[in-house]
Amino acid sequence: MLTGATVVLPTGPVPNGTLTIDGTRISAGAPQGTARLIDLTGHHVVPGFVDIHNHGGGGASFTSGTVEDVLKGIHTHRLHGTTTLVASTVTDDMDLLAQRAGLLSELAEQGDVAGIHFEGPFISPCRKGAHSEKLLHDPDPAEVRKLIDAARGKAKMVTLATELPGGLDSVRLLAEHGVIAAIGHTDATYEQTVEAIDAGATVATHLFNAMPQIGHRSPGPITALLEDDRITVELINDGTHLHPAALQLAFHHAGAARVAFITDAMDAAGFGDGRYLLGPLEVEVTGGVARLVEGGSIAGSTLTLDRAFQRAVTVDRLPVEDVVAAVSANPAKLLGMYDRVGSLEPGKDADLVVLDHQFALKGVMRRGEWVVDPQLG
Repeated sequence: MLTGATVVLPTGPVPNGTLTIDGTRISAGAPQGTARLIDLTGHHVVPGFVDIHNHGGGGASFTSGTVEDVLKGIHTHRLHGTTTLVASTVTDDMDLLAQRAGLLSELAEQGDVAGIHFEGPFISPCRKGAHSEKLLHDPDPAEVRKLIDAARGKAKMVTLATELPGGLDSVRLLAEHGVIAAIGHTDATYEQTVEAIDAGATVATHLFNAMPQIGHRSPGPITALLEDDRITVELINDGTHLHPAALQLAFHHAGAARVAFITDAMDAAGFGDGRYLLGPLEVEVTGGVARLVEGGSIAGSTLTLDRAFQRAVTVDRLPVEDVVAAVSANPAKLLGMYDRVGSLEPGKDADLVVLDHQFALKGVMRRGEWVVDPQLG
């Protein structure tokens, strides 16, 4: 029994709340028999974080490396509160991506990851960011299908520049197979973006980044993505990818129910500065900011979701319940996993994060086991 903390439920924060864990799940009411009591007075207990866009961490990449490397990256993010994680790949040779999908699908079948997100190669050369231009493809539905099939039912999301030839047909294909079509790394107009949403796209990949800016005569994709209730917008809240005013703009127009905080993390997350590879491209991480060695484009992030949470509350001054929605409930709903994760409700997995009064991480539980045991002095 966790007692004394402010427990953030779907209905809002409950001061001096009590949460009962029975085995791997959250239980209703008092436990049967003797229970271990943990006093968390002065702390918050929130649901475990759900990251739908994550390329690696702890020095390991989800696009390359061994199974042990991938597990190391997953564990690194668990130490920072991410109890549910979708493994993202970056643009690479199609055959290599298909092979990678096979490896990651095995980890998904074991429950280590919640699925696979393919970011590239079906993106715009104009907005490629940290993707190898020579490996980009138009989103031919047959090629998209190749990756879906390689993932053996574990593909969760594909990021597309939907204005490219084959883009709309690929969106329809993904929707038919229950895979999220995400609009990103795109040079689309407002009108083209609306068309893609009508075709079945439901996510904006790292909104504002790698897409045209808002113009008063050319409102572009950002406007279309913010105004449509069918779209969940990803935001990278690391203080580098977004100005705080842009974050506020997204929350104001999309509302807290349509925002998903992501890390877009690469190998250096939870590891440190230095030289890394992101797919086939070399990245220099300095002061926690990752940029391509050639060209200087931002190359993912070194963010962890505990830092995104803390910044959202202490710097951006967002209500705690809105941040919990963005970091847990909304992405869980998007993945179709809200019956198991994303909120602190009886019957759900005992995935939770303990935060101190300054919203710094102090404890992480996944499926009833402490990943980080609260150090409460």
